[in-house]
Amino acid sequence: MTKLENVTKYMMALLTALVVTTLYAPIALTIFFSFYKTRKGKVNWDSFSYEPYTKLIFEKQILESLLNSLYVGGVTVITSVAIGFFFANYYHTSKGKMKEVLQFIIFLPFLLPPIITGLSLLIFFREINLPRSLNTVVIGHTIFVLAIVFKIILNKLETLKPSLMESAYDLGASKLQAFWYVLLPNIKLSLIIAGLLAFTISLDETLITLFLIGNDTTWPIKLWAKMRVGFSKQVNASVTLILILTSALVLLIATIISRSEKKIMY
Repeated sequence: MTKLENVTKYMMALLTALVVTTLYAPIALTIFFSFYKTRKGKVNWDSFSYEPYTKLIFEKQILESLLNSLYVGGVTVITSVAIGFFFANYYHTSKGKMKEVLQFIIFLPFLLPPIITGLSLLIFFREINLPRSLNTVVIGHTIFVLAIVFKIILNKLETLKPSLMESAYDLGASKLQAFWYVLLPNIKLSLIIAGLLAFTISLDETLITLFLIGNDTTWPIKLWAKMRVGFSKQVNASVTLILILTSALVLLIATIISRSEKKIMY
C-alpha cells in the first residue's frame, strides 16, 4: 500500500467519524440530559433520575397528545395503504398514458416542501368550509405518505408474474377470490412494510400537522410547544421516547425486509 493510499484511508476514516459524530452526538446528548441536570454548563452527576419519564406517563396532556398521534398514524396507515394499493394496481395493469399523470399527481405533494403542502391543504379546507381537526390531519398525512406507499406496493406488483392471476382465473376463481388467495399473500409483506413506514412518517410529521391540527394536539406538536418555553429534562425525555419509538419501527421494517430476502434466497 502506497503512502498516498494510507493517507486517503485515514482521511476517509476521519471523515466517517466526523459525519457519525455530527449525526449521533446530538441524539446521545439529548438522551443523556434527560437523566441528568445541568447548571451553567456543568453536569450534576448526582442528579440521575427517571422522574421526567414518570411525569410524562402521568401527565394528562401528554397522554392525550400521544393517543391523538396514534389515532392519526393508525388511520393514515389504513387509508394510505388502501388507496396506495388501488392506484398501484391500476398503474400496474393499465396501458394508457393517464397512468403517468396519476403518478405525477401522487408524487407532487411528497416532492413539494411540507410547508407548501400544508398551506395548500389549509386553503382548500377553508374554501370548502371543512373545520380543522384530527381528521384533516389524517387527510394531510395520507396525501403526504401516499407516494411512498404507492411506490413500495407498485415495486412488488411489478415483480409478480402475470401468469399468477391468469392461472387463478383459468381455474374458475372470481376477481375477489384471485385477489384474496393469490395476489394478497404475495404482496402482504409489502403492505406491512408500507404501513409501518407510513406510520413512522406520520408520527414524526410536524409542519403539515401545524397547519391542519385545529384545537387538538399531537405528540410532536406538544413537544414543539414545550420547546418554545425552554429545554427541560421533560422535553429531552419526550424527544428520547419519540426516538426510541421511531427507531423501533425502523428496525422492525429492516428485520422484516431482511427475513423476506433470506426466504427468497432459500
